Amino acid sequence: MEQPDSYNYQRNWRKSLIVNISPENFNMTSIEFNTQLINLESSLFKFAYRLVSKRPDVQDLVQETYLKVLQNQNKYTNIYNFKAWAFTIMKNTYIDSYRQKSKKNIFVDQTGNSFFLNKTTAPGSDDPDATYSVLEIDQNIIDLHDKFRMPFNMYLNGYKYKEIADELNLNIGTVKSRIFLSKKYLMVKLNN
Repeated sequence: MEQPDSYNYQRNWRKSLIVNISPENFNMTSIEFNTQLINLESSLFKFAYRLVSKRPDVQDLVQETYLKVLQNQNKYTNIYNFKAWAFTIMKNTYIDSYRQKSKKNIFVDQTGNSFFLNKTTAPGSDDPDATYSVLEIDQNIIDLHDKFRMPFNMYLNGYKYKEIADELNLNIGTVKSRIFLSKKYLMVKLNN
């Protein structure tokens, strides 16, 4: 029984794959490598614009990518998609530079008196007016209707909207609305 032409084509295609994956075909010449890299320039710029928005940063990222691709030329083999390999290098370069920038932006206060900056005082501990305002606020919260006071107190105690909604069997929108209206009511009461 004779096989159809498509079957023979598939068999020959698979054989050509096996031939192309042989070890002597893993490395390309420097000229082929550089040609492929030059052909990727517009694609690398487009991808870089998706990662960063400022033109100087885009140019820096593409330049760093070119440098790393050329430095790692000996690690590339023809088994991998050259474009994907170069894009992965660009993405990793961007991630590394982003991490470095975020570390530079962290400010650590190492002065000996930093505890004064972060020192919190108990409400009303030094100022008699503060004691009065805390008592007044507490009384106004107590004066709230139950359906407003319960979510508002839970919110003040650090519960999240979802937790309050689950606990009180309410919609999350209702909880947000009641907390907002409670704040509005308290501001009006305390301004008078």
